[in-house]
Amino acid sequence: MSLHYAGIRVTRLDRSLRFYTKGLGLKEIRRGDAREVGLGIWVLLEDPRSKQRLELNWYPRGSKFATPFRPGEGLDHLGFLLVRVSPATLEREYRRVLRLGARSVGVPPEKTDGWTAYLADPDGHWIELYRWPTAAEQRAARKAKAAAAAPRRRRRRA
Repeated sequence: MSLHYAGIRVTRLDRSLRFYTKGLGLKEIRRGDAREVGLGIWVLLEDPRSKQRLELNWYPRGSKFATPFRPGEGLDHLGFLLVRVSPATLEREYRRVLRLGARSVGVPPEKTDGWTAYLADPDGHWIELYRWPTAAEQRAARKAKAAAAAPRRRRRRA
């Protein structure tokens, strides 16, 4: 068994579809309409690079699944990796996605040393945009951590 996709509930399918395709680069690969059996409309999206999939689910009034909406409902966040990019590129992507309908949740790239940023999609689901630090950045972080710990070690010996 392997995880094939994650499905999230959305309140406005057109708005969410635009956000995930134009904002985050996912591509629509399939959709279905199951309203005649009491369900809703679903759209399966795929990331062209990683092949990870996300299903958007919209339920009309009258569907037993159209319960009062609470963002998250057990979903923590979705992670989107930006491969081999600079902190400035992560910052630009964060700002671009905000302009496309996301909202800040108070964790921009500058609060995470430029490696991660969190925002919320139009329905309140948290999104993590992150990049892997370069080898040089990792070495610098280890060096800074060691330098910060050095004075404490000297005080303990005294």
